[in-house]
Amino acid sequence: MAPTQDQVTAALATVNDPEIRRPITDLDMVKSVDIADDGAVRVDIFLTVAGCPLKDKITSDVTNAVSALDGVTSVKVVLDVMSQEQRKDLQTKLRGNRAPEKEIPFNQPGSLTRIFAVASGKGGVGKSSVTVNLAAAMAASGLKVGVVDADIYGHSIPRMLGAAERPTKVEDMIMPPVAHDIKVISVGMFKPEGNSAVVWRGPMLDRALHQFLADVYWGDLDVLLLDLPPGTGDIAISVAQRLPGAEILVVTTPQQAAAEVAERAGSIAAQTHQQIAGVIENMSWLPCPHCDERISVFGEGGGQSVADALTRTLGTRVPLLGQVPIDLRLREGGDEGKPLVLSDPESPAAAELLNIAAGLSKRNSSMKGLQLGLSPAGR
Repeated sequence: MAPTQDQVTAALATVNDPEIRRPITDLDMVKSVDIADDGAVRVDIFLTVAGCPLKDKITSDVTNAVSALDGVTSVKVVLDVMSQEQRKDLQTKLRGNRAPEKEIPFNQPGSLTRIFAVASGKGGVGKSSVTVNLAAAMAASGLKVGVVDADIYGHSIPRMLGAAERPTKVEDMIMPPVAHDIKVISVGMFKPEGNSAVVWRGPMLDRALHQFLADVYWGDLDVLLLDLPPGTGDIAISVAQRLPGAEILVVTTPQQAAAEVAERAGSIAAQTHQQIAGVIENMSWLPCPHCDERISVFGEGGGQSVADALTRTLGTRVPLLGQVPIDLRLREGGDEGKPLVLSDPESPAAAELLNIAAGLSKRNSSMKGLQLGLSPAGR
């Protein structure tokens, strides 16, 4: 006996659009369903844009979902493309049935997304590796996570996450690629083929950051991480202006020279009135391959030194969140797009990063700006 229309629709409701991460039935992507008496089912699907890079996955997911129904003898999926009016309607639906607006959703009242801006005083301390592994650890724990590659000149996040796809546009809304259940956006995804340099000055950098925050469809994120460029330049200032609620994570190495520079990067919080979530010391020690003795390749104490100095500067406790040991696989995983916390979570470096991510995830959000619904006594 052939399945009913309601049964097929219910099966289609289990299929999510791979970019938007919502059921295709909710997104009005199901054009029509035809069921023959012999159990042959034809499903017509609207793609958001012509040449959708994930059309094969949509076809496969729809086929598998409908084929699982009793009475189905065959499934044919026919793809069509939304009209401009349909895309505008979809964009409005994704923005909560409001007209498209150039707003940063994380600044809107009621937003519960925690934002971490990962900063360093200088390059080469492993800031991007830390960002990628924290994001992967949080996503693996069940959180909805996004990453903005705000290091415009030195963008490396797509490679380190294995995010090879280009973003898809729905009208003027950008659908970010997803890798390891992490939504990610980077200027590297928009460049022509090749390793060409980005030659922009301050206003263009600020504009790019605003587009990453306002034009990208992030959905309801639990955590957003921004991989900042080293130092205290234009992007760090723009983040403070665009995302005043962002908390700063300072990454340093144990070397005192690096710690002094990292301290300057963190002290920007005193001028921008941002909160520092803590300090992460990377490359803290190297386990001897023969006796497991800790070898302090880059010295000792840099992370704690930065935390103590920022505590004095800001007048509030800045904790040392963790000390990540040197692990060649951390670098190899970055080159291969496989974060170490996923490929070998039992390794010392991964275990420390997982512990840091868990601590950041469990900390209570600030109550600043929240409406508590209280009124003075007697009213």
